[in-house]
Amino acid sequence: MTAAPGVRAHSLGRLDEIPVGEGRAFTVDGEQIAVFRLRDGNARAVSAVCTHAQGPLADGQIDGDVVICPLHQHMFDLATGCSTTGQPPLRSYPLRIDPDGHLFVHI
Repeated sequence: MTAAPGVRAHSLGRLDEIPVGEGRAFTVDGEQIAVFRLRDGNARAVSAVCTHAQGPLADGQIDGDVVICPLHQHMFDLATGCSTTGQPPLRSYPLRIDPDGHLFVHI
């Protein structure tokens, strides 16, 4: 993956440190990012704060490719950040997993 000018890759550790079906919050360059390890082996990264009431999305449940906010059950597509319940979208972030399982987010 070639990064766009001004975009940097930030190491978040190893993907296997995030249990399958769960999310973890990270702070990268002052931004709160939630990374989810999906049951199909993929990972997704979106803003860690719900656009409705600033709920902690990394604590939300994931169902397929959607995260459900733990506060008011608003749902967001993890691939695009778009809300499926009428809320403003989340920012989504590109991820890369190297052959050794290290996870990198691009900001």
